Amino acid sequence: MSNQSRTPREKVCCSPLMRAPLSADHTIGLAHMFKALSDPVRLRLLSLVASHQGGEACVCDISGSFDLSQPTISHHLKVLRQAGLLDCERRGTWVYYWVIPSALQQLSSVLSAVDPTADDVALVTS
Repeated sequence: MSNQSRTPREKVCCSPLMRAPLSADHTIGLAHMFKALSDPVRLRLLSLVASHQGGEACVCDISGSFDLSQPTISHHLKVLRQAGLLDCERRGTWVYYWVIPSALQQLSSVLSAVDPTADDVALVTS
């Protein structure tokens, strides 16, 4: 929706990024997450894990999707874990990964133009 289509009576709550400058402490963690996602392989890995049936994926389930060696995939998964985007658990000889929903919510809320938790948000649908 463009700014021109809003009625004057509408109240739109902006994301934290648009309301006030982010604190230095807050930006360190966010930058770490965004940096981890700036690599196409890591972004795709996160997507594969998040969309996998049951919300978690074994390395064996996702490694075949890439023309990369197992150590390279493990490195990328480690970067995503260190950024706080994934968590994992070893089960026997395999490691299972899942997305940390609160991390994705944190990234989303910073970039969102409208605060979805605001009670008084009214948008024109036409």
